Amino acid sequence: MRQFLFAITLAATLVSCNNSKPLSTEKYEQHLVKYTDKISEAELKKQLYTIAGPEMEGRNAGSAGEIKAGNYIANYYKELGINGPNNNYFQIIPAATFSRVKGEMRNVMGFIKGSEKPEEVLVISAHYDHEGIKDGKLYAGADDDGSGTVGVMEVARIFREAEKKGIRPKRSILFLHVSGEEKGLLGSKYYSEHPIFPLANTIADINIDMIGRVDYEHTKETRDFVYVIGSNMLSTDLYNTVKAANKDLGINLDYRYDDPNDKNRFYYRSDHYNFAKHNIPSVFFFNGVHDDYHQPGDTPDKIEYDLLRRRTQLTFNTAWILANAENRPVVDKETTMPATR
Repeated sequence: MRQFLFAITLAATLVSCNNSKPLSTEKYEQHLVKYTDKISEAELKKQLYTIAGPEMEGRNAGSAGEIKAGNYIANYYKELGINGPNNNYFQIIPAATFSRVKGEMRNVMGFIKGSEKPEEVLVISAHYDHEGIKDGKLYAGADDDGSGTVGVMEVARIFREAEKKGIRPKRSILFLHVSGEEKGLLGSKYYSEHPIFPLANTIADINIDMIGRVDYEHTKETRDFVYVIGSNMLSTDLYNTVKAANKDLGINLDYRYDDPNDKNRFYYRSDHYNFAKHNIPSVFFFNGVHDDYHQPGDTPDKIEYDLLRRRTQLTFNTAWILANAENRPVVDKETTMPATR
């Protein structure tokens, strides 16, 4: 089996904007440790209290509250100095596209162009919509999926910080915040059918959906976990990459739902699925369900921010390796996709 982990990727490398010499293996590893440590619990908490705050009105797809949230995310990227692809932060989904949503939806995007293989694109995704206001009650969606939303934003912030120091990823990275997940993965479906970048050039999708809590299956003693779903469905390389990304973190990677026949059907229930069904290696990081799942009690004060930080670090490490590997992950497996979810 062809190896794809750190050791392999490191001969290939980041290039400094200020120095044409490629970084050494040792320097590459040092940079990964340096930048993953910059993932900030305080920053994640600050952003989540805004994204899941009452002013966003629960971010129901196509609503005024979701528009506010989308504008906030786009402005966040603008302030960081991260452009949208083709200088556009929004992919517009016309109102008539899906009958389940009244009004226009928008996918929100940030983009960092690669230094060596800019035509190859890594997608890091999360949905930013939730349930809105129902029967006068705010469904804030702090874990679902405010946690993933701010995780993507934080990963982007650290990649941008590295870029400002002259350390750009070899491949391009699309930070993709999709709408309409709660209505049936609509935003990612639209993106996969109207991609900003060719799907053939999309090397992988890292999708984070609910990474801030602990589920029914874990206790205080086993709380430092994350479910890893899909990494081994299409690509041994992607499976090995996630393992390598976790080497120094030591999070318990729980694969119990990494099964297309899982009775919960989690593999088919988040936005990575719309990439996987196009044969794009995809991984879904997930904390499982809890009492506040799709309830008004899913609020920012219940998030376990130390766990949110560690799972965001895992996302960052996985992205760092994929973006800078010598070769893109190979699809070497076949998974039969159902005609419908």
